[in-house]
Amino acid sequence: MGGCFSKPKPVEVKIEVVIPEKERSKEEMSPNGKASPLIYKVNGTARHYHLEEHPIASNPYHNPKDVVEASVCHVKDLENGQMREVDLGCGKALLIKENGEFHAVGHKCPHYGAPLVKGVLSRGRIRCPWHGACFNISTGDIEDFPGLDSLPRFQVKIEKEKVYIRASKQALQTQRRTKVMAKCISLSNYNLSSTNVLIIGAGAAGLLCAETLRQEGFSDRIVMCTMDRHLPYDRPKLSKSMDSHPEQIALRPKEFFRSYDIEVLTEMQVAAVDVKSKTAVFKDGFKMEYNKLMIATGNTPKALSCKGKEVENVFNIRTPEDASRVVKLATSKNVVIVGASFLGMEVAAYLTERAHSVSVVELEEVPFKKFFGERVGRAVMKMFESNRVKFYMQTEVSELREQESKLKEVVLKSGKVLRADVCVVGIGAVPATGFLKQSGINIDSKGFIVVNKMMQTNIPGVFAAGDAVTFPLSLRNNKKVNVPHWQMAHMHGRVAALNMLAHGVELSTVPYLWTAMFGKSIRYAGHGEGFDDVVIQGDLDELKFVAFYTKSDEVVAVASMNYDPIVSKVAEVLAAGRTVRKRDVETGDMSWLTGKGS
Repeated sequence: MGGCFSKPKPVEVKIEVVIPEKERSKEEMSPNGKASPLIYKVNGTARHYHLEEHPIASNPYHNPKDVVEASVCHVKDLENGQMREVDLGCGKALLIKENGEFHAVGHKCPHYGAPLVKGVLSRGRIRCPWHGACFNISTGDIEDFPGLDSLPRFQVKIEKEKVYIRASKQALQTQRRTKVMAKCISLSNYNLSSTNVLIIGAGAAGLLCAETLRQEGFSDRIVMCTMDRHLPYDRPKLSKSMDSHPEQIALRPKEFFRSYDIEVLTEMQVAAVDVKSKTAVFKDGFKMEYNKLMIATGNTPKALSCKGKEVENVFNIRTPEDASRVVKLATSKNVVIVGASFLGMEVAAYLTERAHSVSVVELEEVPFKKFFGERVGRAVMKMFESNRVKFYMQTEVSELREQESKLKEVVLKSGKVLRADVCVVGIGAVPATGFLKQSGINIDSKGFIVVNKMMQTNIPGVFAAGDAVTFPLSLRNNKKVNVPHWQMAHMHGRVAALNMLAHGVELSTVPYLWTAMFGKSIRYAGHGEGFDDVVIQGDLDELKFVAFYTKSDEVVAVASMNYDPIVSKVAEVLAAGRTVRKRDVETGDMSWLTGKGS
């Protein structure tokens, strides 16, 4: 990788940008109104750009033969606030009635395919029952995350008291719609070492920033850079579905980046940022000037500091290669997980059926105690123990022992010695912001980048998002918080992009996350940091419960298992600005939640 941008003679690459007629906007047009070949100088190291030869079509739904129309119900079959899955013969749609009007959109969440009919309808949008993504019922547009694509929207008409839906057959099959995006019209005006927007980091926040800019008609150069060797991928799957190949978990295919002129520089690490000269300096010495900067570098996992920490087969799960290597080494072997974190517990659950033994070492008394509370933590621990996972609590690792340089044993401070062929470390992380120490960008005492509600740092034109930032959370009276979760990174990236374009949009979202273990999911919404009580309804032993986290008299977060769509319902209540009181949830009477979407 070293020096890949220096010395080699530039090579001219002609890129034909084909823009569908209906996609063109004033910003995208060349002076004569026609798409034209663009000259773009690169250094010949094509692997860093992931540019493909053939752009992809973005809107394939204009073929008359692709259209189907069907009567789906009587106008009186649905009451206001109701949703119904309807079959058009070649696919299903979601029919919605709100305020006397009918709407029809895709019936599956584009994120992981959740049935939206089981979600929550509120304030003109549907919230996914699984992971909290929200879609506008009039347009199908995604309004909260996770996920990248919107829902296809279908035409609805009423004739003789019957409801008809007219839809694209292809849209009924794909159940997703990528928003129309601009492309870069001025690549030839840039040299290799300058860009309009530079995005450091290629996770959810970085990708959402780039996509949102293009969706808003931004037609200048966008460059993303990442230390990773892959294009942006679904990082939560590294611990939930460990043997996935990089192509399987890619958030977008290579052709997408080529089609919309989003350049991705892989295996490139920024070593410093000079905000005065608006320059990023890479580890290999290459420099890139920018006009606007987005920092979304995420975090760096903490490593063990004990004796023997350098032995082989000890892993932090950071890449698809890490995850697949662990699965391979763990098969029919002894695994030790250090840290009952989300990552640690998900890895433990995934490996149970593959490994000979799985042991978890944790300082706390029960897993997730600080996050879910002791009672929920104990219920989760019991579920793991019934699946052959052994826990060693209130202790830590004192030594890793090796045989022929490979891990053989994990020695605990309690004196216990565990046989181990592979060890996965999940003891937390620190923000990956060390390269900013001399930049003048405001960093707090823990290393987090401080941003406002518009994701702006203290330096004009410099934005930050994702796991590496603290920001004011409206839900908690604008308390400065760090929320290192997938959904929040998506929303951060979108808000940052809108404010790069001077839209003046403030962050307004309810944090939403999930964890998956043994085929079961815990869903969580809100921000429970500092909770002083947990009100539980349901049965913890049966793993069918909802837990309300309270601080003083107010519910600040909710978690559930096998209780959908309760978490999405509470998220909608909180998103509407309503306060949920402790007394509302103590009685077990959920009438305050019933109504639309029930």
